[in-house]
Amino acid sequence: MPRAAYRAGATADELTALLHASDRDTLEAVLDNPNLTEQHLILLLERKGLPGAILERIARHREWMRSYPVTLRVAAHPRTPRLLAIPLLRKLYLFDLVEVSLLPSTPAELKRLCEELLISRLGQLPLGQKLTLARRGSARVAGALLAEGQPLAVPLALDNPYLTEAQVLKALAREDLPETAPGAIAAHRKWSLLYNVRVALVRHPHTPLARTLAFLPDLTLRDLTDLCSATGALTPNLRQYLQHEIARRKRKRP
Repeated sequence: MPRAAYRAGATADELTALLHASDRDTLEAVLDNPNLTEQHLILLLERKGLPGAILERIARHREWMRSYPVTLRVAAHPRTPRLLAIPLLRKLYLFDLVEVSLLPSTPAELKRLCEELLISRLGQLPLGQKLTLARRGSARVAGALLAEGQPLAVPLALDNPYLTEAQVLKALAREDLPETAPGAIAAHRKWSLLYNVRVALVRHPHTPLARTLAFLPDLTLRDLTDLCSATGALTPNLRQYLQHEIARRKRKRP
């Protein structure tokens, strides 16, 4: 059937079959058809191999983009041109942003934008949404919630499967980190076992002293010496413990 026929006479059921066409001309004709519905667009946008030109045409159609389900699918589609996807991502609801940020097909640039949008909203979110984000958010989002230090969110963020050592260390690099976070990290069954995290915990002024002292025997002499000679965060009491541990190690040397 020629393109004009598609425009003029294809029924809704015929359009559904044509949504799976591989050639761009047929898809362009489908978009021209007056019987095209929101459901047709949604089904079309489920195709991961959709040509970028088709996505661009949909994204530039004001009437179609008034539909949130269409907007969501265009924003999340891996072939949507970046310049069109960026403003669309800003319109997404909170947990749709989470889903897009976690999709393997989302380009790194857009994934980062999703994360930045989520992090920028944290201050205005109710506690329940923060707790859900702590459980389900990406590594950067979980790390931001860890750094925020909300007592109920911290353990959920630490158990988040996407959280990385880099994000834990980033949080521990902040001297203004609320006391709840270093204590929870120091007691965590996973993060407290990592050497670099232990060094960061010993350095942090809000780590409980008992946990800090428990880590000292496992640190290298070089790291103990570096910690002891560093200016700033260490309390006189902790510095004295470090000096004692360093002296003990040196006495044990052959």
